[in-house]
Amino acid sequence: MNELEWHRQMRALRQPVAPQRDLWTQIDAALDAAQQEVAAQPARRRRRTWLLAASFAGAAILAGGVSLHLHQSSMRQVATPLASTSSVSPTLTPRQGRWKPTDPRLAGAAIELDAAQMELRQALKQAPDSVALQRLLERTERQQSQLRYMENQAG
Repeated sequence: MNELEWHRQMRALRQPVAPQRDLWTQIDAALDAAQQEVAAQPARRRRRTWLLAASFAGAAILAGGVSLHLHQSSMRQVATPLASTSSVSPTLTPRQGRWKPTDPRLAGAAIELDAAQMELRQALKQAPDSVALQRLLERTERQQSQLRYMENQAG
């Protein structure tokens, strides 16, 4: 087969082809079946709508309960006296808490934590009742103890 025959066959495919049987009866039957199916769907659709609405309401109630629980637990932490919840003493001098790791990879982190603790202690002198500053100071001391632990584990 050469290229001219191939083009001739392709042109022959462009001609309209009549169907071997009447397709309108099948199309009409399919449309009638689709209409009957659509008529049965509203009941199912309403049920799905109610289920969807109930699931959204349940999710909203769950999220509200979790939010309320978190809020109450944070309020309980704030309401407790600072002396009982905090082992941090804002009267410590910055020199008492100095730590110089032998591992050079931890030295930079130790310097940053010391600087942060010094700044937090200065801020606590200005606002000694600040719970947020107390928490930040506790967090930096925990991070420093974690670095000390890492240094001990490394050898």
